[in-house]
Amino acid sequence: MITTSIITVNFNQLQVTIDFLNSVKNNTITEQVELILVDNGSVHDYGNEFKLAYPGLIYIRSDQNLGFAGGNNLAIDIAKGKYLLFLNNDTEITDNLIDQLTSELENNSDIGLISPLILYYENPEIIQYAGFTVMNYLTCRNKGIGSMDSDRGQYNQDSRETAYCHGAAMMCRRSDLKDVGLMAEQFFLYYEELDWCERFRKAGKKIWFTGRTKIYHKESMSVGKESSIKTYFMTRNRFLFIRRNTNWMNTVLFSVYYIFLACPKQIYTYLKKGRKDLVKWVIKGLAWNFSNKADSNKLGYKI
Repeated sequence: MITTSIITVNFNQLQVTIDFLNSVKNNTITEQVELILVDNGSVHDYGNEFKLAYPGLIYIRSDQNLGFAGGNNLAIDIAKGKYLLFLNNDTEITDNLIDQLTSELENNSDIGLISPLILYYENPEIIQYAGFTVMNYLTCRNKGIGSMDSDRGQYNQDSRETAYCHGAAMMCRRSDLKDVGLMAEQFFLYYEELDWCERFRKAGKKIWFTGRTKIYHKESMSVGKESSIKTYFMTRNRFLFIRRNTNWMNTVLFSVYYIFLACPKQIYTYLKKGRKDLVKWVIKGLAWNFSNKADSNKLGYKI
């Protein structure tokens, strides 16, 4: 009997995704899970290779890159599990992950979304995520709990409410989506999981963290190279998140802060680094919110 649907999205990462599939195969009871992989408009169709790595894989090929939310939403539409586990394709899991997450949800009906402890794959003694602090809606800033700390087992027995889950690994009940809805596809990249957490909260559910299980994430510990895509969507979606999740007064106050302080500061930083090429993407990301005042449902990823 299928109890959990594992959902992941691939974009041009053959070997990373095969490593992920092997990790799931080696750490789950296949009769109790279904694994759905959405290929999000990759240049090459590696469906046969993925199915060879994981027999029984449910493979969905999208000719268009639908973004993080859009790709996951495709899989949600066909998922059969009572629980939905969203995992980045650059993660590797542990053997008690599904049992622990489902147990937490079974034992506490108030939980809407839950994430495990996340450690860096290349530096497994370093913590990436052990929860998030609450958001300051005037600046749209918060902090990661435990981020970059050494893992000494300090979170191993934690099971507690947190402000936000982490998009690399989060589980929910499929039945809760009748009230919450799917992920907002207009974000395309960045902030979509934070927005989803807000919607779970508004539906009366709690956002949860547990350190009783963990995953390993292959994301770099460093911030990484700035790019036009990252600059554009981080700028654009920080504003969009506030527009969608706070009242008009807060949005006005945030707008003043963002337009006259935060964005100019970011532009100055780029100029100081010699990254003049990124300045226009800050401006484009900011401008999108004024040309899309109604928060339309179009994807908005063609830039």
